[in-house]
Formats: sequence, structure tokens, C-alpha cells
Amino acid sequence: MHSIATRCSAVLSRGFGPSIALVKIYDTSTRSLVALPERPGPVRMYFCGPTVYQRIHVGNARPFVLSMWLRRWLIECGYDVTLVENITDVNDKIYDAARAEGIASTDLAAQAAAWYVEDTALLGLGRPDVEPLVTETMPEIVGLIEDLVARELAYEADGDVYFRVRDFEDYGCLSRQRPDDVQEQEPNAAKEDPRDFALWKGQKPSEDAHWPSPWGDGRPGWHIECSAMAEKFLGTDFEIHGGGLDLVFPHHENELAQSRGAGREFAKIWMHNGMLQLTGEKMSKSLGNIATLREVVEEWGRETLLLYFMTGLWRNPIDFSIDAMDAAASQVESFRNALRSGGAPSEASPAADSANDAGWQELVAALEDDFNTAAALAIFHGWRATGQHALLRRGLALFGLDGLEVEDAVPPDLAALARARVAARAAKDFDEADRLREQIEQAGWGVRDTVSGFELVRRR
Repeated sequence: MHSIATRCSAVLSRGFGPSIALVKIYDTSTRSLVALPERPGPVRMYFCGPTVYQRIHVGNARPFVLSMWLRRWLIECGYDVTLVENITDVNDKIYDAARAEGIASTDLAAQAAAWYVEDTALLGLGRPDVEPLVTETMPEIVGLIEDLVARELAYEADGDVYFRVRDFEDYGCLSRQRPDDVQEQEPNAAKEDPRDFALWKGQKPSEDAHWPSPWGDGRPGWHIECSAMAEKFLGTDFEIHGGGLDLVFPHHENELAQSRGAGREFAKIWMHNGMLQLTGEKMSKSLGNIATLREVVEEWGRETLLLYFMTGLWRNPIDFSIDAMDAAASQVESFRNALRSGGAPSEASPAADSANDAGWQELVAALEDDFNTAAALAIFHGWRATGQHALLRRGLALFGLDGLEVEDAVPPDLAALARARVAARAAKDFDEADRLREQIEQAGWGVRDTVSGFELVRRR
């Protein structure tokens, strides 16, 4: 029996090789920093988007924000960038949720996909270059499965098609799973091996949406969907594949096996962002400890949420709490106050240009070293403290935080409602305080209690 390191040596050596490029990203497969190709690249990126059956929680926003920030930064660095981020609109979870609600699965998926686009648009970061749907990629999915069947890496069993895990010797290299230790992913007595996973699932009476295939009507397995969508829009090999850390196994392990098994090189760097945690647990719909992205943006404003995401290195877990959001809101206000007091942007002198170039290189160094946004945020605070407002505006704009200095004048009637709410709370008339809060929120503002009384913030 070969060790994991020996057995995986071939698959782990398929990166870019020696490069003089400076931008380096941590790669899950090699557990090391890997340099991107020389500018202008290209840099082609595929990030796994959500499975859409309800409004996404704030944790789902982290890979979206990371991918959009990285795209902005690489373009700033002179790279030719293409970002594909899929929307999974065919999945077991969608069928289950649709049955529970008594509606068609396609209708639920379409509505939830629209919610996802609406809610991520609240972040003000723009859109990926391509946002493919599984339902629009069926010919490519079927074609990829046919290739695997022709290579005898896949087989039909009672209308389903399964991938032969034992015949792909690199299986487990991404996640460091030993193939002999892999537990059954999808129970089915008709499978040759309990470890094999589904590429195509035959139509079940309880599933209302299905598509034709050489193996009968049905729908694709989860993993083959992303392999096909990535290849359709980025080609058979590309630079970066991203997604949440919870996708390393089995989803990304299976993607890699399918695509490499079919003769595609597939992704060179695997980026897995850490999860949001609430009181130490991963934030997820299944646990119930969630806040939707829309709720968080409406309560705190998009700038506070974006700055909150900056506070942690992208591949580490990050705690989500009221205290954490309060701290992020305070930092946003410190930047806003500095920019407002610093006056309007003006033409820089040659000496100022030189200082700005040196300051900007400090930010470049932080972001070229594994896209360290926490280090970038510390640099921004240094610029704020020293009055380097031109640099601060430029840096904040990279992360969607431009426009902080725009003044939001509080309407006098809302200020009066907020003062009345403070008085109601002091009198312990909490029903009246809640009524006044609702009235303020209906007008498009949020109210927060402070030591001095209250703060009104326009919801963005």
C-alpha cells in the first residue's frame, strides 16, 4: 500500500511550475502557496455557487465576496480574468423543499435563483462574468458522463450511472482521504462498490423535473454538474477552483476525479474559504443558526458586512456575532469620518504621487501574499490615521467600500421618532419602543442604541 503522499505525487504536481509571478494563493491540494501565471495570464476562475431553494444565509456570501474581490484585484494587477460562478438549480434539496411547499421544483428553483441574484446584488460588487445554471447545461453533462462510460470509469446500474472510485488511482488526493476509508456516499445495493458516487440518477416518482439521457429519463448527480459547467465556460483546464471548505469532500474530490478521469486537466489551484461560525458552530441552514444575507445587509448596511469579511484571512473560519458586526460598523464609521473630514479628492503633487506609489506597494505586498485582506485592512487604518485620503479611497474602492464619505442626512421626523423611542425605553414601555423602531425601519433606516442615545443609519 502506497502512502497518500506517494500515491498523490502525480496529481499534486500539475500546477504551474516555476514562475516569476508574485501573486500567490494557498492551494488546498498541495497545502502550499502557489504562484499564478505571469501577467496577463489568463486567470480563469470557477467558484461553486449555492444550491437555490430558499434565501441564502450570510455564510453563503463569503465565497461570492471572495471571488468578486479577487477578480477586482487581479484585474487591477493587469491580469485577464474570467470568473464563472454557477447556480445549482437541480438538486435533492430543491426537490425536497418543493414537495414540502407543494410547488413545482423548477418554479422554486427559479424563484430562489432570482432571490440569490437580488440579495448578492445588495453587496454592490457587480456580477461574475458568467453565472450558469445546471438546467442550461444538460447536453454537456450527458456528454461528460458518456466519456466516462467509454473509458470504463462509469457504469449503469438500474437506470443510474456511477463513477468507479477504485479505478481512479488519485482518488482522495485533494482531501487526503484514503480510498479504503471512504464511506458510502449514496446507498444503493445495485452499485459495484459502496464508495461509487452517482453521475446520473434515474427518474423517481417523487421528482417532478427530469431530462432525457442514453440511460433513461432522470437528472444529473450533484458533482458532475460543476465539472461540466466549468469545462463549458473555461475549457478543460483552468487556473482556480473555489468554494467553501465544506465542499472539499466529497464534492470537489468527486469533481476532480470525474474531470481528470475523463482526460481533462481541470483546476490547478483549489481555494477553499473558511466557514462562518455562530457560537463556534458552522453557520448552515440545517443547523438552524442562520441569518439571511438580506437580513444582515438591511440591519447593518452592505459596507459593514463587507468590512467584516475583510477582518479574517479568507481560508480561515470567521465568527459571526453582534459584537463582530458592531466592531465592523465602528471601523466603517472611522473611515467615513476620516474621508468626510479630509475634504474632496484633489490633484496630487509629484511628492504626493511618490508617497502614494510607496504606500500602494505596501498594499500590493499584502494582497500578493495569499490575498491577505486583514493585513490590507490594517494598512487602510494606517492611511486613515496619517491622513492619506487618496490612497484610502483607492484601496477601499477595491473592496466595494467607495463612497463612504457620502453624507446621509437624517430626516428630522425620523430623528424625532428615534428620540421618542429612547424615552419609551427609559420608561420601560418596550411595546412602544418596538413600534417606533418598526416605523423607522419602514422608512428605510436602521436605529442602533449607543451610549449617547441612538444612531440612525440608512439601509443600503
